[in-house]
Amino acid sequence: MIFNLRGIAAIVVSFVVAFLLTALPLPDWVLPWRPAWVALVLAYWCLALPQHVGVITAWVVGLLLDVLYGSFLGQHAFGLATVAYIVVMYHQQIRVYPVFHQAIVIGSLIFIYLLSMLFIYNLLGSVRYEYEYLFAAITSAVLWPWIFVVLRDFRRRASGA
Repeated sequence: MIFNLRGIAAIVVSFVVAFLLTALPLPDWVLPWRPAWVALVLAYWCLALPQHVGVITAWVVGLLLDVLYGSFLGQHAFGLATVAYIVVMYHQQIRVYPVFHQAIVIGSLIFIYLLSMLFIYNLLGSVRYEYEYLFAAITSAVLWPWIFVVLRDFRRRASGA
């Protein structure tokens, strides 16, 4: 029982940190390069614990991200649920890749996620974004090895191993 509570706390803490990094104010010239922190953390947990973190978790986290951004309710939920679904479906294949190959896969998934968000934002006209918005997929892919190592060590310490 204590392991489950510590494991759940580790997942929640990592998402809270991702939300804080997402809400961190940055200069305008850096904004297009801001990594998709929440999507990176979600991808890690779907890869590490696909039996516990999946599409439903992604949907709830996406709704919270919708509230944070003030976007249409369900927009980020849809994108993150799609990422979670793909990662959970192929987690056994992705796990055996070297971490730099994983970065390419995760970066590609985040690119698809950001492209869908760009399409929805521009289609509905709530906010107009240019294609620089997609640069975040590059920084997310570059940061994936670091995120993977940090969250793996955090998960191991939280489980008491």
